[in-house]
Amino acid sequence: MDATFHFLCISCEFKGVEFIKSCHTEGHRIWLLTAEDLRNEPWPREILEDIFFLPEIQHGQWPMEALIAGTAWLLRHHRIDRIIALDDFDVEEAAELREYFRIPGMGQTTARYFRDKLAMRMKAAEAGLLVPPFSALFHDADVDAFIRQHSPPWVVKPRSDASAKGIRKVHTAQALWQVLEELGEARHRFLVEQFKPGQVYHVDALSQNGQVIFATAAQYLSPPFDVAHAGGIFRSMVLPHNSPESVSLKEFNKRVLRAFGMQFSASHTEFIHCKEDGQWYFLETSARVGGAHLAEMIEAATGINMWREWARLESAVVRGQDYHLPPVKHHCAGIIVSLARQAQPNTSELNAPEVAWRLEKPWHIGLIVASPSPQRVRQLLDTYTQHIAQKWAAHTPPPPHE
Repeated sequence: MDATFHFLCISCEFKGVEFIKSCHTEGHRIWLLTAEDLRNEPWPREILEDIFFLPEIQHGQWPMEALIAGTAWLLRHHRIDRIIALDDFDVEEAAELREYFRIPGMGQTTARYFRDKLAMRMKAAEAGLLVPPFSALFHDADVDAFIRQHSPPWVVKPRSDASAKGIRKVHTAQALWQVLEELGEARHRFLVEQFKPGQVYHVDALSQNGQVIFATAAQYLSPPFDVAHAGGIFRSMVLPHNSPESVSLKEFNKRVLRAFGMQFSASHTEFIHCKEDGQWYFLETSARVGGAHLAEMIEAATGINMWREWARLESAVVRGQDYHLPPVKHHCAGIIVSLARQAQPNTSELNAPEVAWRLEKPWHIGLIVASPSPQRVRQLLDTYTQHIAQKWAAHTPPPPHE
């Protein structure tokens, strides 16, 4: 019988339920540490050894002193073999816990490359990977040199926020200096980057022994920046697995993960195909399963559930066993997600046989379509998006400073 190991999962968002369930199926014991305001979420309590709620978590920031103290208390009674970060905001904190308690897994230096947007850009540039021109904001002289050497527009990005949160686009040197003035003492937590217009893509992957063993490439049909800052309908679509774009992206992704030292984990990496020069640029990466229900889209296209296989991979690693990926199918799939004007929108009229999944969440509407035909998937995405926009979609106002 396979040995039982002990996993501590941490998450400041409600996600990773399939990971927890799969770890339990593999025969392991799981503890969960999360935020107090997620107490009423449907966590799989019946299979958890215990669940702990920290009230001090604010905007994805863990109180490390309390986190270390709580983990130390747990360790008095139970040996923890692995610490798993289920969300992007948890990656650095999980790494600090591993370092502090000497638990195997990704350490703080490597975690920086998957969390800190400045660290990942510097590491990518050091490895000879193409990234948009950027600068830290520590020294006025460096900012001034960046302004003189690289034409606007520019984007000021938080180094640690997930997705497109907190990004501000500026078009003049005066506007950039004004933003830096407004940031005040928080300025060192941001970077500036030349804006590259183009299509944004993502590669979602699983790595074992430092090698990518599964990857799928997809294109954001509605870029996250546009959705976050202008409102709108989020869309992504899996590319045909042997298309030139897919092949190029997956090779670029391998180079990124190799340079950053990825060993065993899921990852979500974003790239842009610049329309001005036709080049692929690295944007950012993360050591987690992609959000916004991209895992469900990938499963509809490939048959691979990223959460489940990540759990199986971690289980194999901790047991010293070989992990074997299930058979992969090569279909196409696409996702649409939007805020809705109704609490429970009835989308039964969107009833094509290719509909593979529907989002069950109040004040939201979402679905995934899947087919062997990329043309059919794109047709349904375009038709359904138009229908959703006319009948159900709601929009949030853009944040200040836009």
